[in-house]
Amino acid sequence: MNNEIREQIRISVPIEKLWEYVSTAEGIGAWFMPNDMKPVEGKEFILQAGPWGNSPCKVTEVVQPTRLSFDWGKDWYVTFDLKEAGNETELTFIHGGWKEGGQTEFGESHDIVKPRMAEGWKGLLQKLKKIVEEQ
Repeated sequence: MNNEIREQIRISVPIEKLWEYVSTAEGIGAWFMPNDMKPVEGKEFILQAGPWGNSPCKVTEVVQPTRLSFDWGKDWYVTFDLKEAGNETELTFIHGGWKEGGQTEFGESHDIVKPRMAEGWKGLLQKLKKIVEEQ
């Protein structure tokens, strides 16, 4: 099993604007999940994952305005890599830590959850693009 979901998308906004939507509680909450994240390395925070409950997270890397990473739950990590591309910003999104036969904190197999999450991220990144470009 490949241990990463990787998506790339171009968004027609300056890098600083997109940064606000991937590095702040308000920004991430607008397109993903409510949370209390702050872009400070070592900062612990909670993603409010609806029916799956609250997920503990920890910011692991902040390089403003180009990279933010955090650990999510017991296995996963998420990274937002931003790169200026003319008058757009290219976002490379990575959700890693998948293990063959692994189990989530909620008792579901990584083998089942990963394909579901891969499809979900495609939709969420399109939602992010729409929200950011319309603001």
